[in-house]
Amino acid sequence: MCEKMEQTPAAAAAAIPAPEETAARPEISFDQFEAVQMTVVKVKACETVKKSKKLLCFQLDDGSGTDRQILSGIAAWYTPEELVGKTLVAVTNLAPRKMMGLESQGMLLSAEKDGNLTLVMLDDAIPAGATLC
Repeated sequence: MCEKMEQTPAAAAAAIPAPEETAARPEISFDQFEAVQMTVVKVKACETVKKSKKLLCFQLDDGSGTDRQILSGIAAWYTPEELVGKTLVAVTNLAPRKMMGLESQGMLLSAEKDGNLTLVMLDDAIPAGATLC
């Protein structure tokens, strides 16, 4: 189900920041914040990524009519089975990025504190494709 994609130079150069690198970030303008597209997504399918202990591969309904694939390093906190059917929030206008030979088309929002991670989950009544404002 998870599809492999060709690696782009931009994706190859991208790096996930270590948690200590994300603690203090510079201020951004309101215009920069408005550029981030946060979309309600429904988890249609989720599976572990072969040869990875961290990654889960999601097939998501983002309201566009075409499934969106997002990879997320949350396998230590969630099993694929408990996430199918959940309503989550994703950043959907990030440039695609290759991880473990698979393309990720966005990022799921989560919160982390003291080594505990929680995905941002919404009420199931909110439809796929709704945007956060």
